[in-house]
Amino acid sequence: MTDLDDLLGRLTLEEKVSLLTGQDFWSLPAVPHIGLRSLVMSDGPVGVRGTGYTPEDPSVALPSPTALAATWDTAVAERAGRLLGQEARRKGVHVLLGPTVNMHRTPLNGRHFECYSEDPLLTGEIAAGFVAGVQAHSVGTTVKHLVGNDFETDRMTVDVQIPERALREIYLAPFERVAAAGGWGVMSAYNGVNGTPMAANGRLQDEILKREWGFDGVVVSDWRAARDTVAAALGGLDIAMPAMDNPWGPALVEAVRSGAVPEEVIDDKVRRVLRLAARTGALDGHTLPAPPPEEDGDAVAHEVAVRSFVLARNERATLPLRATDLTRVAVIGALATDARVLGGGSAQVTPRHVISPLDGLRAALPGVDVAHAVGADPRPFLPPAQGPDWAPFTFSAEGHDFPVDTATIRWLGDPPGGLPVAAITTLELRTEITPAVGGEHVLAVSGFGAFQLVVGGETRYQGSLHPPGTGRADLLLHPREQRFIVKLEAGVPVPVLLRQTFEPGMAHSVSTTLGHRAPGPDDDGLIAEAVELAARSDVAVVVVGTTEQVESEGFDRVSLALPGRQDELVSRVAAANPRTIVVVNAGSPVLLPWSEEAAAVLITWFPGQEAGAALADVLLGVAEPGGRLPTTWPRREEDCPVLEVRPSDGTLAYGEDIRIGYRGWSARPLFAFGSGQGYTTWAYGEIALDATQARVTLTNTGDRPGREVVQVYLSADRSGPADRPERWLAGFATAAAAPGETVTVTIPLPERTFQVWDGGWRTVPGDYTVTAAHALDAPRLTTTITFP
Repeated sequence: MTDLDDLLGRLTLEEKVSLLTGQDFWSLPAVPHIGLRSLVMSDGPVGVRGTGYTPEDPSVALPSPTALAATWDTAVAERAGRLLGQEARRKGVHVLLGPTVNMHRTPLNGRHFECYSEDPLLTGEIAAGFVAGVQAHSVGTTVKHLVGNDFETDRMTVDVQIPERALREIYLAPFERVAAAGGWGVMSAYNGVNGTPMAANGRLQDEILKREWGFDGVVVSDWRAARDTVAAALGGLDIAMPAMDNPWGPALVEAVRSGAVPEEVIDDKVRRVLRLAARTGALDGHTLPAPPPEEDGDAVAHEVAVRSFVLARNERATLPLRATDLTRVAVIGALATDARVLGGGSAQVTPRHVISPLDGLRAALPGVDVAHAVGADPRPFLPPAQGPDWAPFTFSAEGHDFPVDTATIRWLGDPPGGLPVAAITTLELRTEITPAVGGEHVLAVSGFGAFQLVVGGETRYQGSLHPPGTGRADLLLHPREQRFIVKLEAGVPVPVLLRQTFEPGMAHSVSTTLGHRAPGPDDDGLIAEAVELAARSDVAVVVVGTTEQVESEGFDRVSLALPGRQDELVSRVAAANPRTIVVVNAGSPVLLPWSEEAAAVLITWFPGQEAGAALADVLLGVAEPGGRLPTTWPRREEDCPVLEVRPSDGTLAYGEDIRIGYRGWSARPLFAFGSGQGYTTWAYGEIALDATQARVTLTNTGDRPGREVVQVYLSADRSGPADRPERWLAGFATAAAAPGETVTVTIPLPERTFQVWDGGWRTVPGDYTVTAAHALDAPRLTTTITFP
């Protein structure tokens, strides 16, 4: 094995600094004379995108991180990680940029879906399992975003004021858990914390992460978060990404030579990069361990989805449905055909296929009339053109053609076909529409850049959708749309050309869509159609949810209400059919004012590429909905203990201290933390414990196999700190049993469970109530323990 200090001694200062400075959008440079290859990074909370757009090499799309946390199963998280480690290896990626362990402080966070939970223990355990799975393939992870990136508003510049106790007990806790589990990387956030930008925050990155916790991995900046050459170098940052707007390179070399940055500081950073290269196979002389057995991507995506679905309501045992009882099923909602399978922003990948709820149910119910009605369409942008009216779609970039299934394309990083970014100034989409229905069709252009739309030889639009000077981040995260009414005759083919032009060097980020809507009923007519279909069906399945313009990186939500007229749709359908099942396709909490009108409510999060197949299995009882809520769902927006995401004078104070999530709730929520139903029943028999663990015995008292998540909560007597929460999650375990079978699960109770931060970790002695529960609001067994 190569000695890292020996390699370090063979590098010039310029070479050392080059290894800390992005050479392009996704990678660090190679240094062949020491056997070091280029280290490649990629986004990847739900899939591995790779370094550019490669339509011939799609990515597996797993369910959202909120869904993964809803499994409450570290083994499932590890399997998901193993799949993404495998995908990273296949795509030539050494480092996966994830998982995201920022807290669910407020449900208005636009990136809520990309984080795990409102509880630091659940977040840390799921993240540790995921990291172990990815790194089993010798692929590094970068747990992110250290720390306080719990909202999106002004995230580049805001200073987050976090009290020390909350910082330690809540916000740093998941990062500490992953560091203890052997994570190889951490990503530094854009925001500042308590007065110092995170990329230069020596107290958090150097003193706590590296020295106190003994973290031996790398700290990489969020993209363009490092802004100060010397402050970032002295503040614990190891890698500044990407190449553009990078403050290091020659400036850091000069800072070392001037004495502003000691060279031994640079040497420590380079050792960390070389160690990461050795761990990931990018450095000669280091043999990687054998990878785990290969995972089937479709199977893993399906398993995670099924295990994550939360059955929040199931009146009169409406679910599971029996296929033999069904002759007509109404499937209602725009998202029933255009499933929202992942969130917006850096979490996006392009899967090989997506199974919609409608397609999944039709495949699972041969011989049953499975009919669809839109009902209410919440999408502010028209969906991409697709379907039998359209000829195949071909995009062309500087003469390089590549087909796509729908009229949309998006990439971040390397363009397709190996073309250099600087070479691309024009992108064209060519197709043809032969409408089955004549009349007024609506076409739309969305994305960024300058566009020309030509329909039937006539130019219908020419111009830019954004004003001059719009920044790169705004262009990528805030696309715009322009619509046009085009009169078309049924059966008459019409050529369509969409041309997009770029300034030189801007084609590293591309988002382009040709939208289409055929003639049809107005909004009132769409709802009327859905109600009529529901009234004459055995059961109505209504799919509601959010859109990319509601839940995405780059902005926060302004409301928890479902967009559009979806609430009205559900109420009217439920009035027409008492067997109405509502499927909530949202990555984070939304308001459900009609929840008691529906026979069943199933929360499916952003369910990944196997969405419809997993949904059909759960609705028909082939599989049990295995999920439990990782975050409280409110009855009213004002009941949430924390909503504020708008900084004042550049700062946002976390005045609630440790009381986020269920720790801060005083009102009765709609669905409590940890809640969710299955298709069987459980009897809790006994709880036995000592100072290190709890053992809970329970029996499956139903008539089918099932799975239970056993949750253990602690509460303290009143002689301890007055501001401790009423109760807190101490541990959890999953139990699976056949009908009539009794099982016992063991749940560790580590010392940290009994500690508070008071200038250091302090164990609080006294009497504790220990509760084994089905959910926070559903206790089953209670006992007490005196600790220590």
